[in-house]
Amino acid sequence: MASTTMDRTSGATSEVEGYEAFKVEHRGIELIPEQDKKMKPAGLFWLWAGAVWNVEYLVYGALVVSFGLSFWQAVAAILIGNVFFALLGLASLQGPSTGTTALMVSRAPFGRNGNRPVSLFNWITQVGFEIEGLYFIVQLAKTMFQRGGVHSGTALELGILVVALLIQIVVPFLGHATIAKVLRYLSFVFIVLFAVMAALVIPHAHLSSLHQHTSWALWTTGVVLIVSAGGLGWTENGNDYSRYLPRSTSRAKTFWAATLGGGIPAILLELLGAAAFLVSAKATAITGVPTAFASWFFWPFAILAVVQLFAINTMDLYSSGVTLQALGIPVSRVGCVVLDTIVAGGVTAYILVNGHFFQDLSGFLDYIVVWLGPWFGIMLVDWLLRRGRYDPAALVSGRGGLYWRTGGWNIRALVAQGIGMFVAMMWIDAAFYQPPYTGPISNALGGSDVSWAAGMVVGGLVYFVLSAKRVAWERERTPVLD
Repeated sequence: MASTTMDRTSGATSEVEGYEAFKVEHRGIELIPEQDKKMKPAGLFWLWAGAVWNVEYLVYGALVVSFGLSFWQAVAAILIGNVFFALLGLASLQGPSTGTTALMVSRAPFGRNGNRPVSLFNWITQVGFEIEGLYFIVQLAKTMFQRGGVHSGTALELGILVVALLIQIVVPFLGHATIAKVLRYLSFVFIVLFAVMAALVIPHAHLSSLHQHTSWALWTTGVVLIVSAGGLGWTENGNDYSRYLPRSTSRAKTFWAATLGGGIPAILLELLGAAAFLVSAKATAITGVPTAFASWFFWPFAILAVVQLFAINTMDLYSSGVTLQALGIPVSRVGCVVLDTIVAGGVTAYILVNGHFFQDLSGFLDYIVVWLGPWFGIMLVDWLLRRGRYDPAALVSGRGGLYWRTGGWNIRALVAQGIGMFVAMMWIDAAFYQPPYTGPISNALGGSDVSWAAGMVVGGLVYFVLSAKRVAWERERTPVLD
């Protein structure tokens, strides 16, 4: 059923389709009318499960062991790191009450114009994850061609990339309802695939074959990878997908749907990846993962792994599109999906020809927490100070409104973001990445890396000190919604 809604960003009234799978979703950052919020918490759970039941998380588990950790150190890093999928749960609580996306809710603390820098950081992050998925798809497809006796080369890789881009754009182009339905059913297939992989790997993973043990400082680097690729790394996507839950949905159900939907498969897959590394050290590369399994399993694994990679890229591509709109690009959501596909494809092509992918990937995962930790700390403190109350109309207004502040800029939030990022850079250990860098605090503590936590805590605390009174004033002037 169609409904009429006001796009408060442009001031135009438009006819939009309701929440229906396999039809193009025209809505981007506009507010979702309550009658079109047809999602249920179970749908949110399976949406996140379908995204995270993914071969990428196998690779992350293997990478943690490859840092020099023992198997049990890796297990500890994986379990502790994935507790922070609770951050995704917290980052999904504003969607049902506001009816808009994560980087639009971010206008509440930052202001319309002050929100542009963090929106740009998020867009780069989302496109970075899209590039990661595309690269993995190309490499896995190339390996399949090689198995079939087809000569590989740059031309083949670029040809695969073009086909992958055409396939990848379809589901994000259709939108939220299609993503939710597709990922729900793919989850069931992926669970079966996981069970088969576990049965093939576990009997051959001998813990006694791994004689290594690393320092606490390097162990923290493993935790950073798990946190940035997991709970914290998804926080900027949370409300993009929870916004179709009715406003009456309990916060507890929203929280647990997102937290467990992402956390359970991440833990299981990363533990399996750590075990796969004991069978084959090649498991740190997506094309090397099959070497940990029986040879007959290559084709079932490769085919379903490609589907998995398209699934996780769907989430990133959808979110990068609405982030471009939040940034202020005057393009429809559908147009943003096309634009992001072109950008991600172009950068992936460059990497295929000239890049050093795995070194770049490790550095990317380490550095994104520098902006993401403080941003999330500010968002969480802002939500707590507001007691969960927002003025949705003010979030999407072009000028003026409760969150406009001084020319659309909230200097308090930007100062908190800047200080949080500075502290994160002081406690980061990226000596082995590009560009190589070790912060002075990290260096003084033997190379420990808790940049993600330091930035989050400091950014949140500075925002609280600078903004508590102002946010309380805004809270009292926030209209109460039915």
